[in-house]
Amino acid sequence: MASFDQTVFDYLHHLYGERAGEVQRRFTQHLSNFRSASPSSALDDTGEKRRAPTWSEKDQWVITYGDSIIDGERAPLAVLDDFLRQRLGERISGVHVLPFFPWSSDDGFSVIHYREVNAELGDWSHIRHLASHYDLMADLVLNHVSRESLWFVDYLSGSLPGRDYFIEADPDTDVSQVVRPRSTPLLVPVSTRRGTRHLWATFSEDQLDLNFENPDVLLEFVGILLFYLQQGVRIVRLDAVAFLWKRLGTACIHLPETHTVVRLMRAIVDEVAPGTLLITETNVPHAENMSYFGLERLPKGAPDEAHMIYQFPLPPLLLHTLTRGEATTLQRWLESLPVLPEQCTYLNFTASHDGIGVRPLEGWLPDHERDALLELMHRFGGFVSMRSNADGTDTPYEINITWFEAMRGTRRGPDPWQKARFLCSQAIMLTLQGIPALYLHSLTATLNDVEGVERSGRLRSINRRRWQFDELALLLDTPFTPTHDIFGALCRLLELRREEPCFHPRAAQRALPAPAELLAIERGPLTNGRRLLALFNVTDRPIELTETGEAVSEMLNTHTWQSLDPNLDWAAQTSLPPYAIRWLVAAA
Repeated sequence: MASFDQTVFDYLHHLYGERAGEVQRRFTQHLSNFRSASPSSALDDTGEKRRAPTWSEKDQWVITYGDSIIDGERAPLAVLDDFLRQRLGERISGVHVLPFFPWSSDDGFSVIHYREVNAELGDWSHIRHLASHYDLMADLVLNHVSRESLWFVDYLSGSLPGRDYFIEADPDTDVSQVVRPRSTPLLVPVSTRRGTRHLWATFSEDQLDLNFENPDVLLEFVGILLFYLQQGVRIVRLDAVAFLWKRLGTACIHLPETHTVVRLMRAIVDEVAPGTLLITETNVPHAENMSYFGLERLPKGAPDEAHMIYQFPLPPLLLHTLTRGEATTLQRWLESLPVLPEQCTYLNFTASHDGIGVRPLEGWLPDHERDALLELMHRFGGFVSMRSNADGTDTPYEINITWFEAMRGTRRGPDPWQKARFLCSQAIMLTLQGIPALYLHSLTATLNDVEGVERSGRLRSINRRRWQFDELALLLDTPFTPTHDIFGALCRLLELRREEPCFHPRAAQRALPAPAELLAIERGPLTNGRRLLALFNVTDRPIELTETGEAVSEMLNTHTWQSLDPNLDWAAQTSLPPYAIRWLVAAA
């Protein structure tokens, strides 16, 4: 196995050729400074080198903005810390605080300064305090930067270091092959002392792409990454990383150099802070998303890219499953998932701060099924964001709606099963191999924030409400409100899940053949023979246990099952009610 220094040199040589030696000398200085400031970062409490990575069935995360809950008096990060500890406690192990830096647009993803905390949220002491209670995930927004950043000010004036941090292109350049997540112009005009220049802007005119062909940019982000680790960050999310490297004449997505940058980041965290997890955010079709594990290099060694990737096909496939009342496509997708090596796992989710991506449906649902789903979400109060294609047309990119509202009904329209359907969707997600993450607004059954869309002019604001602390507390404490009922039910599922070893990310997973109305998933068996069978009725009609199909019937008859929930007597069950959730366990 190559040494760390040799591995780094190989990566830098791929990126920068003959300049690799000089870049590595500066890179080594960054690491030396980090080690001097954090001498024990790679050691555990006993002084031994940490293992990388470590996870278990107790790993359950929450996704939230730093100011999703406010009280008008305390720093929002302090309010968030109190809410998580008082309301969720040990039911969760980690929290993804979405960009908490000074920003100018996109609710944080247009970063002005990477080493500061937005003063409206709190300061680094609040971040470190959160990190002392929970595994903290932070965003490394490395593809682009705000127009208000000092780097861009440097660019405008022609000063170092930012002068060469951006990507200029002739406005007549043919960029038709470039894959876009938006429908805005790719090249935006900028007035500088040298006249008007056109800069690459994948996401918006306020989010200017950074030029990673300049090694100074890479070294800036190496330093930022190490700084985050010093502040207690344990999970690093590489935002929009798929678009990182550009080469005209290509799609400018998933280029080999982009994968090399991810591999470099992985090598860094494994070397200086083992136990730190690297997760890539790549909202793209399934096969492209899977490429960020680096599994194709397994014959030559362990996977060397992300420890984790988001399960992007899961949310839209769950929407399709539960609004159509059939699990055939979801089951087929689950059957396609490979057995992952020990150092890799998935991040499972249904909702996040972004919309529900529809690109991951490519190859799984025909366009007419996708369009029917989009129309239904529109009927439930949602919107659809578009992206540009090479031929100048636009196609759907994501659905903008809260997950609770998305569960309002089926293709027949709204019905009385919204809560049950919603909880079924969350339980399926919690069952799957990997680590689950629940968006705060799923925990609170938040409704569509149409006023937020009107205020901001951005469709994604529909799912980014800010709760007033007292208002949220009242709803949580008032029986029979959706917020109270959903939060309580999800807390119960989290309690059950964290105590069941069959939910360990390494426990085997198998989707059993079953009628279209039923989703059946086996987890395990473990080395001691223990296994779990999860049954989900994905329709609004009961399913008799005699109608569960040959494979499920054989599984039910081969083992002695007990409900994981002690309040449910499985032996007395003869059918699965609409949207039923059944977690069954059997010893050897």
